[in-house]
Amino acid sequence: MNYIINNLKDCTLFKNFTAEEAEKILLSINYKVTSFKKGEIIAFEDDPISSIGIILEGSIEVQKNYPSGKVVTINRMQKGNIFGEAIIFSNRRTYPSTIASSTDSKVLYINQDDIIKLCSSNKTFLHNFMKVLSNRILNLSNILRTLSYQTIRQKIASFLLDEYKKQKSLVIKVSSSRQEMADQFGTTRPSLSRELINMKEDELIDYDKKTITILDIDALEETLF
Repeated sequence: MNYIINNLKDCTLFKNFTAEEAEKILLSINYKVTSFKKGEIIAFEDDPISSIGIILEGSIEVQKNYPSGKVVTINRMQKGNIFGEAIIFSNRRTYPSTIASSTDSKVLYINQDDIIKLCSSNKTFLHNFMKVLSNRILNLSNILRTLSYQTIRQKIASFLLDEYKKQKSLVIKVSSSRQEMADQFGTTRPSLSRELINMKEDELIDYDKKTITILDIDALEETLF
């Protein structure tokens, strides 16, 4: 129990709860903890969903599998992140993408009935759950906006400007690999690398393995129009 409570500290759903309050919540529901090996499939696309998952340990990937065999990683989630919360109360109630464990991981599951029970009986839990849903909607909106841009340069610019607002710095720390960024922008790694080189030559940005520095924020914004 202590292991679970300590690892739930990073989860938005359990924000503003003391360890004692979190333990009381867990004792009142029928939760389940499942371990997965690196590369193991947690859920396939179109599998039925009846619970939300909270990552207690490790990391997972949300993947889109194509008939050609190509696999594109749509999102990566770490300890404390939640999946399934935007789908569990929908009419569809099936996974829209494949969920895979990218490292050895542990996931805590809370079923739909217990989510309803906790939201009905605990105002703080309800507030936290609504916050999770709102953040998910905002993230999806940002992803759709980025994908709506026609050129790779526009997608990179949109990403950098969003990160500039979040990080409040012209030196953007990038945790994703080039391949992960390419997947996020719906392009290939070579195409992304070429455009980064072009943007550097145009003196819009500079970069290394872990950071991208915005050199001309006004010109970067102009690329979006």
